[in-house]
Amino acid sequence: MRAFKTLLILSHRYIGIPLSFLFVVWFLSAFVMIYAGGMPRITQAMRVEGAPPLELEKVAVSPWQAVGLLGYSPFDARLRTVLGRPVYEFPEPGFASTFIWGDNGDFLTQITAEQGAQIASDFLDIPVESFTYEGLVTTTDQWTIATPGELPLFKYFADDAFGTQVYVSPIKAQVAVYTTRESRLLAWLGTIPHWFYFADLRANQPLWYDIVVWTSGIGCLLALLGLIMSVTQLRRVQPFSFRKAIPYQGMMRWHYILGTFFGIFILTWAFSGMLSMEPFAWSSVRGAAVDQDIYQQGTLELDAFPEFDDGQWQNLMESTVAEGEIKEVEFRWIGGAPYYLANYSLDSSLNMSKRDRLHQPYNIIGQLESSSLLIDANTLQVSEGFSIDSLVATLDEGVTDASVTDFSLLTDYDDYYYSRNNQLPLPVLRIKFDDPEESWIYVDPQKSELLSLIHRYSRIERWIYSGLHSLDFAFWYHKRPLWDLGVIIFLAGGLAVSFIGLYFGLRRLKTDLRFLLSKLSRTGKSQEVPGVSH
Repeated sequence: MRAFKTLLILSHRYIGIPLSFLFVVWFLSAFVMIYAGGMPRITQAMRVEGAPPLELEKVAVSPWQAVGLLGYSPFDARLRTVLGRPVYEFPEPGFASTFIWGDNGDFLTQITAEQGAQIASDFLDIPVESFTYEGLVTTTDQWTIATPGELPLFKYFADDAFGTQVYVSPIKAQVAVYTTRESRLLAWLGTIPHWFYFADLRANQPLWYDIVVWTSGIGCLLALLGLIMSVTQLRRVQPFSFRKAIPYQGMMRWHYILGTFFGIFILTWAFSGMLSMEPFAWSSVRGAAVDQDIYQQGTLELDAFPEFDDGQWQNLMESTVAEGEIKEVEFRWIGGAPYYLANYSLDSSLNMSKRDRLHQPYNIIGQLESSSLLIDANTLQVSEGFSIDSLVATLDEGVTDASVTDFSLLTDYDDYYYSRNNQLPLPVLRIKFDDPEESWIYVDPQKSELLSLIHRYSRIERWIYSGLHSLDFAFWYHKRPLWDLGVIIFLAGGLAVSFIGLYFGLRRLKTDLRFLLSKLSRTGKSQEVPGVSH
C-alpha cells in the first residue's frame, strides 16, 4: 500500500508540472470564451446586417432572363448588391460562383483589388480611402483558419480607430472575415490558447489533432489521480474530523480541499474537451439517410419567377416590417413551387458577439439566421407556413430506411435543439424515426427546411460533451445570469486548484533540479584524478 501511495504521489506530481500549466491556460481562456465566442468570423446574420440594401428599382433583368444568359439550370440563386449594383449570384458546389449584373445582364468576371476595397468599405461602412491593400492571401493565416475554403483572399488594413483588418473573397465578391484590434486580442486570450488554434500548428491537422487529444487525455489522468489521492491521503482519525484528517498545511491544504470538491468537474471538463475532437468511432455515425433538399421537390426553375415590381415589394415591406431593409433575395423551390426568401435587417450595425459555437456534435444544425420573410412568388404574399402533416409525410416517404414513429410541434427548445440567447428559429417540428440509430429530425415549418438531424449517439454526446463542457443544462442555461454565476464558480475552482498545483510543481521542479545539479557536481569532483608532484 505504501508503494502504491508513493507511485500515486510521484505520478500526480510530475504529470502535474506541465499539465497544471495547461489547465491554468484552459481555465483562464474559458473565462474569455464565455463572452467573446470563438474565432472572428462572419455569420449569415452578420453578413446580412452589413450588406448594402438591395435596390430593386435598379433590377432590369428578370430571373428568367438571367438564367437564359447563364445557359443552364442552377442549383441555387440569389439576388444581392455588389459595388452598388444588383447582381444575380449562382453558387456552384466546389466551384466559384457565377455573377450576372441585374441592371444590364453582363457577367461579373473578376473582382480587382480596388473593387475588393470598395466591397469592404460598403460592408463595414468605412471610407474606401482608409483601406490599404496588403496582398493576396493564398495560404491559411491566423485569421482565416475558420474559412479555409474561401482562399484566395484580398487582405486589407483599415486606418481606423479599431485597427480593422479585412479579408475579401474575389471569388464570392464578399467579405470573408474581418478582425479588429479587440477581436484579435480576445482571440489570443481565449480561443487560440484554449484550442491550440495557432496557424502553423493548425496547418498540420494530424499533429494538431493528436496534441489536443493527448493533452486532454493526460489531463483526465491527472485529475483522476488527484481524486484517488483525495481518498488515499485522508488520515483516519477517531472521532473523525475533516479538519484533522487532512494531512497538509498552508496552500497545499487548499489544493487538497479544492481538488476534492472540484476534482469531478475538472475530470469531466477535460474529458468532454477531448470529445470535441470526436476521437471515438461512434462520433462518425450519421443516422437516417435524408436529402437536405427533400422539401424542394424538383430543381430550381427560375423561369417560374416573375419580373421584380419595386412598388409591390415596397408595399409588402411596409405592411410587414415597416423599418426593415431588404439586403438579399434567395430563390427557393419548395414543394414544386417558386418562393422568395427575402433577408432583411432592422439594424445595419454589425455585432461581432453574435457567434455560433465552435463545435457542435450534430450533422445538420440550424445556425443563427438573419431576419427573413418567405414570400410566395406567384402572389407576392408572405407565407403562413406549411402543413405539419405534409411535412411529416414528405419526410416519411423520403427516408427509405426508416419510418416515422412520432412527431410534435415544439414552441420552446428541448434538450437537443436549443441555442444561446434563443438564436435558432421557433416553432420547430420534431420528427422521430425507428432506424437503428433512433434519429430525430428537426424541421422549420415556416420555411419547409431541415434544421438538425441527431441520433442516439449524438444525444449521448450532447450530454457528455456539451453538457459537461458548457454546462448547458436547461434548468439554468436560459436563466442568465444564473448560468454565468455557476460556470464562473466552477471555472474559478478549477483555476485555483490548477494554479496552486502549478506553484508547488514549479517549486518542486526547482528543488529537484538543484539536487540533480548538486549531485552531478559532486560526481564530477569525485572522478577527478589527484595531481602528481614531480
